[in-house]
Amino acid sequence: MFQPDEDGIYARVPVAPARRGLGLVVLYGLGALLIYLIFDSFAGVGAAAIMLVMACACFWAAERMRAAAGVEVLLTADQIVTSTGLVLADLDNVLGVNRGALSVKPSTGFTLMTKTPQPRSWCPGVWWRFGRRVGIGGITGAGAAKFMAEQIALHVAERDSAD
Repeated sequence: MFQPDEDGIYARVPVAPARRGLGLVVLYGLGALLIYLIFDSFAGVGAAAIMLVMACACFWAAERMRAAAGVEVLLTADQIVTSTGLVLADLDNVLGVNRGALSVKPSTGFTLMTKTPQPRSWCPGVWWRFGRRVGIGGITGAGAAKFMAEQIALHVAERDSAD
């Protein structure tokens, strides 16, 4: 396995500024377009209410993504954590890493399969956790995510061969 830095971090997956900017433009733009359509279309009250709810959801997701600008996903010797200290998964709980083109994963990222279900949680564009899956990626850099996925896969292979 790769050697850790002075803080004991084996790999970092930071948010890519260009991807973050594009994601924010898309989410805020979609919310604004939905608000515009409410006033410009001849939709009924029900359709206008649905569009308003969808616009609010877009603005909410965009604000969560904007707030996650400084969040990094970190690989330590025994855990995958965020830079805010939230533990996404313990390495001993990881069964494998899915990185394939047809796997259910964030864009430019990967998905971890865990032995036990994890509590649901989500940081838009950076990571999500649902059941036995943890997805990392989205508005993160592809190279950093690929490196972390390879390091986790190497750790899992070494652990399984030792058993």
